[in-house]
This record gives sequence, C-alpha cells and structure tokens, in this order.
Amino acid sequence: MKKNHILLILTIITFYYSALLHAESGTVLKIIIDGDINPISAKYIIDNIERAEKGNYECLLIQMDTPGGLLQSTKDIVKAIFTSKVPVVMYIAPSGSGAVSAGVFITLACHVAAMAEGTNIGAAHPVGIGGQQDTSKVMGEKVTNYASTWIRGIAEKHGRNADWAEQAVRVSDSINEEEALKINVIDLIAPSQDSLLASIDGKTINLEDNQTKTLHTKNARVVLIEMNWRHKILNRISNPTIAYILLMLGIYGIFFELSNPGSILPGVIGGIFLILAFFALQTLPVRTAGILLILFAIVLFVLEVKVTSFGILTIGGIVSMFLGSIMLFDQAPGFPVRVDWKIALTVALATAAFFVFAVSMAVKARLAQPTTGREGLVGEIGVAITPIKPDGDVKVHGEIWHVVSSDVIKKGDKIKVKAVNGLELVVEKYTQKLV
Repeated sequence: MKKNHILLILTIITFYYSALLHAESGTVLKIIIDGDINPISAKYIIDNIERAEKGNYECLLIQMDTPGGLLQSTKDIVKAIFTSKVPVVMYIAPSGSGAVSAGVFITLACHVAAMAEGTNIGAAHPVGIGGQQDTSKVMGEKVTNYASTWIRGIAEKHGRNADWAEQAVRVSDSINEEEALKINVIDLIAPSQDSLLASIDGKTINLEDNQTKTLHTKNARVVLIEMNWRHKILNRISNPTIAYILLMLGIYGIFFELSNPGSILPGVIGGIFLILAFFALQTLPVRTAGILLILFAIVLFVLEVKVTSFGILTIGGIVSMFLGSIMLFDQAPGFPVRVDWKIALTVALATAAFFVFAVSMAVKARLAQPTTGREGLVGEIGVAITPIKPDGDVKVHGEIWHVVSSDVIKKGDKIKVKAVNGLELVVEKYTQKLV
C-alpha cells in the first residue's frame, strides 16, 4: 500500500508541475516572410493568424525581411492583424534585414514590434512610374496625404510614434533599430528569438473587443510553419521583375517556335514561361498600356526585317519596349511595384537583337536556294560517264542521272546542272574559270 501511495503522489506532482510549466510557457506559432508582400504572402500571414486563433497559441511570431509590396495585400494583412484574437508579434530579423515600404505599415500594425541588431525600418514614400516621384504636384499631394493619413492611424492604434510614421511616408525617412526604439517606433530590440520571447513574457496585450491576453512566452515551444513548395514558387514569381522576365522569355520561346516549326523545345519552354507569367501578372496591378506597348514593340521588330526603315522601326521598338516595361505595373501610394529601368532597358535591347536576328534568319532560310532534293542539284558539278550527243548519263553526288545537253560532251568531261526536268537533268559542259 505504501508503494502505491508513493506512486500516486509522484503522479500527482508530475501532473501538477506539467500543468504549471504549460501555464508559464505556452506554444508560439512562427512564420517567416522573406520577400515581397503580395497575395501569396498575404494569404500565408492571414491563414496563420487563423491557425494561431484556432490552436490557442500564445501569439503569432512573424519574422520579416521585406522590400515592400502591394497596397491591397498590405491592407488585407493590416485588417487581419487588427481583428486578430491572438497577439501578433513582428520581429524584423535577422541582422541586415529591413521593413521597407509595405513592411513599415505591417510592423506598426502588430501588437508587438521588435527588431534585431543591425536592421532598419522606413522608406515608405509614394512613387510614380519607374520609381520616380510623381511630377504632378496635385497628384503627388493626394497620394502622399493618403498614405501618411493611413499610416498615422495605424501607429496611433498601438501608441507608437505617428509623427515619425508620417515622415517615413512624406520624406522617405529610414532609421535603424536603436533610433526606432528611442523614438517609440518599436517596443524592443532583441538580439535573438529567445531573448525576444523572454522579454515579452508577462506582457498584457490589448486585442479587439476590449479583450486582453497576457503572454507566457519564456521558454515557450516554437512551432515553425513554412510555406509549402508550391506557395514558395508562386511567391517568388509574383515579384514584378521576375514576372516581367518570365513574360519576355515566354514570348521569345513562342516566337522562335512559330518561326521554326518543329523545334518543339522552344515552344514548350515558352508556353511554360507564359503560363507562369500570366499567373504572376494576375496577382499584380498590371497596366493595359504597358502590355500594348510591349506587343507593339514586337510588331515593330518583326517589320524591321521586312521593311526598309534604316533602323527607325528598331529604334521605335526599343523605345516602345522600354516604356511598356516601366509602365507595366500600376503604382499605389507608398507601395512601389515596378520593373527596374536598367533591367527594362537591357531587355528592350536584347529583344531587339533577338527578333531582328531570328526573323532575318527565318527570311533568309525561306529565300535561300534549296540544297537538298532535286532542286538542290541545280548548279552542282558532275562527270559524264557516257558521251552526251545530245543525251547520255552523268554521275552527280554519287548518283547516275540521264541528261540532255545542247553542248557536245565527251565521256569523262565535267558537267554543270542547269535545270531539273522530271527525272532528267539539263546540263552544260563545265569549264573551270581561271582566277
């Protein structure tokens, strides 16, 4: 009996300390954002906010390094964070990372904002076509006022520095982690994930509907949910520059296949690239004018080979391709989505060279004299194997042909094929000219 009593006591103590440990150290759900803010990354964040709510996690920890992204995707993320039933903790990490443009809005929306050492936040100024500031004063004021008002509201909701947030939009201000902590843009600097979880342990978070939650994150178990391979691929190709390059490679492949039927491989690869490009483009704010300019440029490149324009059509195609490239994506206040002008110019020049070369080769191939079959015999040199008076036999390309000729040709003389008449050749005596 005494032994049973001891086992019972030990079991009770074990359960007691397990429950106590669970109460002090919960489970944290973690995701990583490394790249653009787009519909794929937005869905990834929103889905995991819901997963954290359903799984009763202590919080959702977002480790982020982003150059910015799309306005609508950022709006969706901010709304999801504001209405979340679990705290959302932003951690700008690792060292060297940054929260730029859309990343600033998302960071300020989180319940806890932290940065690792050697990171930065800021640069959310509105941009225009090709990344340049809008030259229209009225339009510039409108988009800047829109973005600055929105970001002030986000910052004020969590008691953060709304004045700096506005400056990040109006003058593209960017600061490091120490400055951000000093002026109340973030809540803390955390050298590591463990130090972050230890620092926020016991912190009470105000949620929607006057709900509060006290965090128990010290020594917490961290569950990392990574994007699956399909979403990783889609997330990468949704980058504006990658989508643009896929579009151009797809056009190259399809055009090469049409110019050289039967090549197969260029057509297959081009088709795959086009499908991927179309998927990426449907997640991005595409301008119809940009697409039309690119297509118009291709028409000009093709016409250059068939019309004597002394290079005017090629120049027009390069200009049209360049303008279409930098105008391909629509701009939103504070959220630059564009193709870098250097890449656009490089692609325009490469496309001009490709189309002029490919089309000219195709035209030359069609106009060139046949080198195979009966037609390919015209102009070939052979040897008479019988006297030709006016007909006889010759050997050309190792084959014996019956021929006719207006010349008197002896056996062993060289002949030249003038024409092919059914199964009979018309030849003449070949006299080699001295150079």
